[in-house]
Amino acid sequence: MKPLRIIVSGGGTGGHIFPAIAIANAIKALRPDTEFLFVGAEGKMEMEKVPAAGYKIEGLWISGFQRKFSMSNFAFPFKVISSLMKAKKIVRSFKPDAVIGTGGYASGPMLRVASNYGIPTLIQEQNSYAGVTNKILSKKVNRICVAYSGMEKFFPKEKIILTGNPVRQDILTLEGKRDRGLEQFGLSGEKKIILVIGGSQGARTINESILKCLEAFEKNNVQLIWQTGTAFLNTAKQAVSQFEEKGIKAFDFIQKMDYAYAVADMVISRAGASSVSELCLVKKPCIFIPLPTAAEDHQTKNAMALVTYNAAIIIKDSEARENLCEQAISLIKDDETCFKLSENISKLAMHDSAKVIANEVLNLINNKK
Repeated sequence: MKPLRIIVSGGGTGGHIFPAIAIANAIKALRPDTEFLFVGAEGKMEMEKVPAAGYKIEGLWISGFQRKFSMSNFAFPFKVISSLMKAKKIVRSFKPDAVIGTGGYASGPMLRVASNYGIPTLIQEQNSYAGVTNKILSKKVNRICVAYSGMEKFFPKEKIILTGNPVRQDILTLEGKRDRGLEQFGLSGEKKIILVIGGSQGARTINESILKCLEAFEKNNVQLIWQTGTAFLNTAKQAVSQFEEKGIKAFDFIQKMDYAYAVADMVISRAGASSVSELCLVKKPCIFIPLPTAAEDHQTKNAMALVTYNAAIIIKDSEARENLCEQAISLIKDDETCFKLSENISKLAMHDSAKVIANEVLNLINNKK
């Protein structure tokens, strides 16, 4: 059996990168001889995160088209042409057996070129509302893996398979990690802990809302692990300096997210697809503050898919600065509600998503031979 060669394309945010890495890891577990090449967008976070995960990556000169007027839009057609040309070059030299797209700017040119060459292609749509790129690609690709039911309103029904969203493997087992997590973050096991994750790049509204809560958290004996993103870190660090001894800590990015989940009693988060999927699997009560500017307001739709089952609480972005502090403290003190939310969110978890998708990729390759 000859070794397989697979291209994985996706990025821009952790929500596209971590599923891409999880799928590659799952394929590698089934076929250890597989050679991977990731393709991302130059200057985006995948160019750092993918090599850190042990995979090679090439970058395309591509970015999104701004919906409001922007001078950068004048370069957009040239970026598309440049990316299509480089994607062709990559396909010809690497000769992949399959190409996988997980969303983000680079996946468009890469999947389009691969499908034109007749190479088996698969896209993984993380959200409950499909992105524009994936809607366009759906006409050409062979398989579409989705995380929510009812996606036939966006994609050809016969190509869809419900798989859930792949997540980072280290979060799948939290047992025995609490003590190590407390040590890692320098926290006490005697007081409640709130984890705040605004996404891999932080979230301004959540950050500004948490800034207002620090004194109230300290007064109510609540500890905090706060992922701020790089841009807000200095402001947050300055603000928490007087509370750090009481267990209120700020970080630009949390590498050991499994430790963070293991110690958290409650989570405040944006409602990106990967975050929602992870929170279902780690069984944490949470407050979602959806990003209102997300395409087609898909984060609100992601969150509402849980709120409908009494599996989460939602606060509008416009109301967070006013209401988050009070609601967070109220929830963290209410053990009964936390337990109900935890039980209900765990029922919505989809397990082994990366392995299911990996098997779909291998089936596509075998059917092509």
